[in-house]
Amino acid sequence: MPAVDKLLLEEALQDSPQTRSLLSVFEEDAGTLTDYTNQLLQAMQRVYGAQNEMCLATQQLSKQLLAYEKQNFALGKGDEEVITTLHYFSKVVDELNLLHTELTKQLADTMVLPIIQFREKDLTEVSTLKDLFGLASTEHDLSMAKYSRLPKKKENEKVKSEVAKEVAAARRKQHLSSLQYYCALNALQYRKRIAMMEPMLGYAQGQINFFKKGAEMFSKRMDSLLSDTRTMVQSIQEESEAEVEKMQLSQQELLSVDESVYTPDFDVAAPAVNRNLIQKAGYLNLRNKTGLVTTTWERLYFFTQGGNLMCQPRGAVAGGLIQDLDNCSVMAVDCEDRRYCFQITTPTGKPGITLQAESKKENEEWICAINNISRQIYLTDNPEAVAIKLNQTALQAVTPITSFGKKQDPSRPSQNRKHSGSENDKMVPNTPAKVSDADQLIVPGTPIQFDIVLPATEFLDQNRSGRRTNPFGESADEKQPDEEDSLLQQMFIVRFLGSMAVKTDSTSEVIYEAMRQVLAARAIHNIFRMTESHLMVTSKTLRLIDPQTQVTRASFELTSVTQFAAHQENKRLVGFIVRVPESAGEESLSAYVFESNTEGEKICYAISLGKEIIEAQKAAKGLPAHQ
Repeated sequence: MPAVDKLLLEEALQDSPQTRSLLSVFEEDAGTLTDYTNQLLQAMQRVYGAQNEMCLATQQLSKQLLAYEKQNFALGKGDEEVITTLHYFSKVVDELNLLHTELTKQLADTMVLPIIQFREKDLTEVSTLKDLFGLASTEHDLSMAKYSRLPKKKENEKVKSEVAKEVAAARRKQHLSSLQYYCALNALQYRKRIAMMEPMLGYAQGQINFFKKGAEMFSKRMDSLLSDTRTMVQSIQEESEAEVEKMQLSQQELLSVDESVYTPDFDVAAPAVNRNLIQKAGYLNLRNKTGLVTTTWERLYFFTQGGNLMCQPRGAVAGGLIQDLDNCSVMAVDCEDRRYCFQITTPTGKPGITLQAESKKENEEWICAINNISRQIYLTDNPEAVAIKLNQTALQAVTPITSFGKKQDPSRPSQNRKHSGSENDKMVPNTPAKVSDADQLIVPGTPIQFDIVLPATEFLDQNRSGRRTNPFGESADEKQPDEEDSLLQQMFIVRFLGSMAVKTDSTSEVIYEAMRQVLAARAIHNIFRMTESHLMVTSKTLRLIDPQTQVTRASFELTSVTQFAAHQENKRLVGFIVRVPESAGEESLSAYVFESNTEGEKICYAISLGKEIIEAQKAAKGLPAHQ
């Protein structure tokens, strides 16, 4: 190793300018060394800090690997192998953490500590000696200046001797400090080389020990684990790539559909309606009343579950019950500000919720689905087949009727053809009658009337101008005088399904056939609306009353009702036949079909009771029983 430059100690006393010039070079070198040492120490402390953080990080990593098992993932299926592998890796990380801790201690002792000692001992000593040398030089200069100012003519030996002693002491002090300072600077040239290499030796040795122990500890026993883990990761990666490719193909296929899928109500002219649904789901708008006359609409997700209509807001984890659909009825309603609205009515006749579908198809399918559910078809063994059979029975029951647009027979009362109400939710589930039997009961092609009277608002307009003429030939005053002395008054909630002329009233089969033809015609011609009324049964009349205005829509003398019956299978269907005198002295027979919120047999019982009261009153007056 080449010799280093050094300061000559024998020139310290002379303190020549040349010596001072060389000293300044050594001092500059010491200052540069001090700055570099400080930067080097910062770098080494950073390495030590990173290694210490590695210890803390590996501890946290080990704990986090064990915590995977305790996360209770909602989709944790197939994680058993991952959990086992992570447990093993946690143990490996703990063992590695021991090595990291040992390495951290070695770096502190063999790398950081030596450089700190070099800075605090050697560099600080040189800096201190420099300050002492500077003070001694200043003191020597002051004493020499004092000695140089001694007077020449009047010499004072005593003063001269004292000043000379002061100069000697200052020179000796400067000589001593310069020697110590020169020695420290000369030694620093050697110490700096050691100080630079010694910490790196400690760093390298610590790393070597760390890797060596790590290789001895893990290389052999981890080979199989690492191999199995790589295989598992590769298998998952291949499965993931295959799934991604599959999803991309599905995405392309889903995006290649016709634009009509995205367009609401694209098939409004002729929607393909599935009338056999026993469950339905989708977004609907729910009407909420915010005041006496103000309402708001909220878009929510609705779905059927058994016999219940459920509602689930977006973001909710589960749906809640909003309406029991068993034995309820549903009707399409007109809303001033919305299209495709329908209302669900409870079995007691109380109006329920009002909903809006996004299209005509959705509106009709929701109505059909709710109708099917209200019949409790979902409780059967094969509800889909039952729904299909019931609807096909209705569709195939009669030949499609083409006489709706024809002018009615003048002998029949004038009737309005507007549809105000709801969809029929009960199809007649009986076997179609034979053609010959049906022809004897009802003339083929007989027109069917689906609306019973004018709307209530038109009744009010008529009442303002005078006495109203009822389409059924009956008067409809706001007060019925027969109610006051009637021995019977029973109220039922019914919905008018239709009426038609019949040929006979000698058997109840004509009522069943009328029910079948009315309901089949509704299904064929997609008629979903019907009029809801209150049926008042007294001992004198049958009255249909508007539930909102209390205006009598129609009134029938109880004596003119010659036949009445409830359907044998669908107990909510009820019908009766009315015999009406004509102007030519003849009589016409008309069948009226209704759906009730209660069992039709109760209505039949009330009509039968009213007739018995009439017979009893006639017998009391001595009149013939069947006059």
